[in-house]
Amino acid sequence: MNELYPAPAKLNLMLRVIGQRSDGYHDLQTVFQFVELADQIQFSSRPAGQFSRSGGPEGVTEADDLSLRAARYLADVSGAREGVHIHLDKILPMGGGIGGGSSDAATTLIILNRLWRTGLRRAELMQIGARLGADVPVFIFGHSAWAEGVGERLQVLDGLPESHYVLLHPQVSVSTREIFTAPELTRHHAPITIGAFLGGTVENTLEPMVRARYPEVDRGIRWLMNQQGMGTVRLTGSGACVFGVVADAASARRIAARAPAPWHAWPVRGRNVHPLYDPAEQ
Repeated sequence: MNELYPAPAKLNLMLRVIGQRSDGYHDLQTVFQFVELADQIQFSSRPAGQFSRSGGPEGVTEADDLSLRAARYLADVSGAREGVHIHLDKILPMGGGIGGGSSDAATTLIILNRLWRTGLRRAELMQIGARLGADVPVFIFGHSAWAEGVGERLQVLDGLPESHYVLLHPQVSVSTREIFTAPELTRHHAPITIGAFLGGTVENTLEPMVRARYPEVDRGIRWLMNQQGMGTVRLTGSGACVFGVVADAASARRIAARAPAPWHAWPVRGRNVHPLYDPAEQ
């Protein structure tokens, strides 16, 4: 159980808030794509009922750690008489809008389902994941996807270009809860179709408000837009990470290397299939 397993980042290539439900959650339309930047997770067997972790983000208690919560949920739901120690090499920033904690939880569910031989189907793992966070199911789903509802209704989008991107973290953390409870949030944008997205409607309707509340995010977007060879630039999720499309890996490396301190930038490639996806696991 000492192998390292990836927990990749995701980008929201488009995001629209189209309504608010009676339970306070928001109805969204979004498009998810994975990228080749990932946390790495290692699992070590422990006796039944023993769950612990090392590494991971600073300031997150074991009680709040999504990977540990995922392991406990899986043991409870499956009846597995297993424990686990989780070691996390954390690369993806917290509050970045790239799904770091959600991806860690999803990788934990996928791998422990295999190691513990619980036999749960992908749809069952997605239901467990939804209890942990709205973004967890797409990582278990395993494909780039058009998503609706709170992100739980997923439709495969196989034909997306696996573009090269510069992913920039402007060294701030954005609270998703803060953004979605903000009084100035526009909650009723008109819904669009998949065809409209494929035709070029790629805005993130959260972006204007996040840029207004977080000047460093605004500066990051403007910096990317001013780089030679940069294509479309936008916010992912509720931020704080922003990304821009470039023509090739060399352009991505060149621009990422120029990011001013204390920002952090990565050259990344989009991927339409999760690295742990197994078509046999239905």
